[in-house]
Amino acid sequence: MRGQQMLAQVQEAMKRAREHPEDFDAQVTAAQLEYKIQRYDQAIEYLLRANQLRPKDYDTIAFLGEVNMDAGHFDPAERWYRAALTLKPKDLTTLDGLCFVLLSKGDAKGAEEVINELAKVDPTNQDLPQFRDKLAELKSGKKK
Repeated sequence: MRGQQMLAQVQEAMKRAREHPEDFDAQVTAAQLEYKIQRYDQAIEYLLRANQLRPKDYDTIAFLGEVNMDAGHFDPAERWYRAALTLKPKDLTTLDGLCFVLLSKGDAKGAEEVINELAKVDPTNQDLPQFRDKLAELKSGKKK
């Protein structure tokens, strides 16, 4: 029953977002629900529309980074995360996501810069050890 209820909620949110393309909240809600059921490309479509409506909305920009990352779209994820960091340079979640994306892309130089920034902002961040290990692998030319 839970799955059917969720599907109905997603369908209603999508309908509202399609019928009201000027409604920022409808776009974000539809995107969040699509993301929850791992329909990343659909979530991205709604988020792009929301971003057009409010281009400086930090949460939408950061969420575009996250959804693109989870979809495996690392280049757009990097662009969105970097755009988010221009608005909030010390946001831990965004720095963390950008580290993951850069390491996934094999960008050792970029990853090292962001890892160092993350370490300055949050020296006890639980992801730092694994990020540093992955960076060391990249620098040594090995892949796991």
